[in-house]
Amino acid sequence: MASMRPLKLTMIGMGLGLVCGLTLLGSATNVRAEQVSSERDIVDLRLGQRILVDDGTCPTGQIKEVTGAQLSSAGVVRRITCVSRQGARR
Repeated sequence: MASMRPLKLTMIGMGLGLVCGLTLLGSATNVRAEQVSSERDIVDLRLGQRILVDDGTCPTGQIKEVTGAQLSSAGVVRRITCVSRQGARR
């Protein structure tokens, strides 16, 4: 029975690792940016948060992305870029 103990612990560890890995993969693929029609609608931007703004200021096929880029003494600094649209237009 003593020789089965390491094998049993290894199998339990592998099972836990697989479950944790699948959970992380599932949560990472479901991340979607919130979309608003005006930059004024962004009230409380958090560090690392990405919000898509469909206000027509970017070229055709692109949409404005506002990202909480840095934390400063005044709050979260915004980074604004135009990125390609993903999927159908809403």
